[in-house]
Amino acid sequence: MNNISEHTFHIPVMGLGYTIDTPVKVARFGISSVVSIIQDVLVEQMREFYCKKTGEEYIHIPIDDIDHRAKRVTAYLNLIQNIVDKQVEELKKQPFEEGNDIVKYFRLLPDSSPLKQLYLKMTKLTGEAKELCQTQLRSKIIGGGIDVNIMTKIDNQNYSKKNELLPMEYSDALSAFRGFANSSLTSSIVFSAGLNPRLFAYLESFKDFFPDEEGTIKKKIILKVSDYRSALIQGKFLAKKGVWISEFRIESGLNCGGHAFPTEGYLLGPILEEFKNKKEELTSELLTICNRGLEEKKYKTLPLETEIRISVQGGIGTAQEDVFLREYYNVEATGWGSPFLLVPEATNVDEKTLQLLANAKKEDYFLSHASPLGIPFNNFRKSSAEDQRKTRIEKSRAGSPCYKKYLSFNTEFTEKPICVSSREYQNLKLKELTNLNLPIDQFKRRFDEITEKDCLCEGLSSTALLANGIPDHHRLEAVTICPGPNLAYFSKTFSLEEMVDHIYGRLNALNALNRSHMFINELKMYIDYLKAEVDKHLNSLTDKQTKYFSSFKSNLLQGIEYYKQLIPKMANEAEDFKNKMADEIETMKNNLTNFYFAEGVKTV
Repeated sequence: MNNISEHTFHIPVMGLGYTIDTPVKVARFGISSVVSIIQDVLVEQMREFYCKKTGEEYIHIPIDDIDHRAKRVTAYLNLIQNIVDKQVEELKKQPFEEGNDIVKYFRLLPDSSPLKQLYLKMTKLTGEAKELCQTQLRSKIIGGGIDVNIMTKIDNQNYSKKNELLPMEYSDALSAFRGFANSSLTSSIVFSAGLNPRLFAYLESFKDFFPDEEGTIKKKIILKVSDYRSALIQGKFLAKKGVWISEFRIESGLNCGGHAFPTEGYLLGPILEEFKNKKEELTSELLTICNRGLEEKKYKTLPLETEIRISVQGGIGTAQEDVFLREYYNVEATGWGSPFLLVPEATNVDEKTLQLLANAKKEDYFLSHASPLGIPFNNFRKSSAEDQRKTRIEKSRAGSPCYKKYLSFNTEFTEKPICVSSREYQNLKLKELTNLNLPIDQFKRRFDEITEKDCLCEGLSSTALLANGIPDHHRLEAVTICPGPNLAYFSKTFSLEEMVDHIYGRLNALNALNRSHMFINELKMYIDYLKAEVDKHLNSLTDKQTKYFSSFKSNLLQGIEYYKQLIPKMANEAEDFKNKMADEIETMKNNLTNFYFAEGVKTV
């Protein structure tokens, strides 16, 4: 399937279950989305669900099969592809009548789309001319991309039933990747969370990631990155193997959903500026290296006009911001994630959580340390998982049962890795803490740090089961949801058409909260993050930490100066809004300039 539609946005991966079947919901309208494939148990449950729903034969892939992870992913992706293909073919056959998906397909397109203009022209025609135009429109209908995601840090090696360590290719990430590689999809895999040499080297085993005789790459690579340096390092690593990066997906370090990867104070605007200025240089360098790698492997080389696609996501909230990002920074597409959590037509959110999100306040969204990975995690205070975590602590049963074990990396107390959010680990760690006989304030701080870790394997999956009426084998139904803080400005549920209309400026879906520009919101988050990190280490600052914080502050100040020059160039924003931005920038500059943390002074 050719997955290049005229939509200018995509729906990024959200959690493990929120977008796991989003292609079934939106791909027939030409909207691309990203599916998480790392949680093979959920993947298998969703395959069974959709087989029953569509009448397809379901043959269970048992855990006893040594390659069950990869086989489950392949079977599920093939099923999703078949469902979407049938949906698109059925849509093409529908009459152009109100209420039919074929009308919705064209109505959802951006107004600037040539296809949308052709559709509007058709509505004014009659007779044979109208029929000919409709035939032309049908021929141009294409489905959205069914892309997949692997968070590269989730790559545990696994054990057999005899408790023997399995070979490397059966690790979580490599198994999931193999599942995608063996599928019938012609789409992209999004790698997030940085470079995984073992996984990236494994790419070389599958020919679909290299050009065929016609120069076509069936399965493409998208790298999610937070800055230019990361893109260049990872891009070179893969290019040397002859693997082309089709797209760099830039995400705000803090103004995003799920795991947050804060930069050293580098802000999204300056990062996009660097990509804009160096895109040709980046493309040329990677293309040269990649073609050298392809020649060594005896594959067809890529033409000199090959381009890299650049997209951006994280905190976008208005059509004006969307247009500015695409036009000023020359990015090909934008990602809209968290707002789609309020669109039942597009994502899986159980009814209870959906209503909590629809009625949430700004303070309900917070940056936590709940992730067992040790990476900051955007969280929701009112989630049932947060309630469950606190209840377990009150009952002196901190931690979670650990069934999935995707985040089992700790060997502090055990030879075999366990998860720091597990009941086993937290019990051992709290016993150790008690024996230290610390002062009450220090004890509480350490206690909170230990018990803040929560189970994401279950929490980020359960909503897909709840929303679809699928029973959970372990009866764990608490929901972890990780929206970006930008969701605070959306306060009701929306239809797919309403949210798409908001993205394209045909409708305003924002609530009455006073919302700053996405660049300003991110800057505020970075300043708050810096202050929180300094407070955490203030009584034990090392020279290394002091240097880091000083660099962080300096980069933020440079970013502020960049924004002061950028604001007048925002032609599609109202003058009073730009004046407000300038005032906010100046206030934050003054606060940051006056923020000291014993720079140059070593404290113990």
